[in-house]
Amino acid sequence: MVDLNVDLQTTLWTVAESAAAAGVAPSTVHNWRFRGKLEVAGRDRRNRPLFRAIDVIRAEKGTRELARRVYVHQAA
Repeated sequence: MVDLNVDLQTTLWTVAESAAAAGVAPSTVHNWRFRGKLEVAGRDRRNRPLFRAIDVIRAEKGTRELARRVYVHQAA
């Protein structure tokens, strides 16, 4: 479980921590990164990407909002 009672502006999360906080699979976090929805904010000692907590939350929020959109087909 990821502690959300932290400074979201400065806290850096690994892919696994980001996925746990957002309630998604780690592959989703990688997809956000490759699609430009999530930017790498640093690297750990093993050169793995780290993400700002606030950016992860924003990416998750944007994804959820996009999933709720309803497209209505209008007849001509």
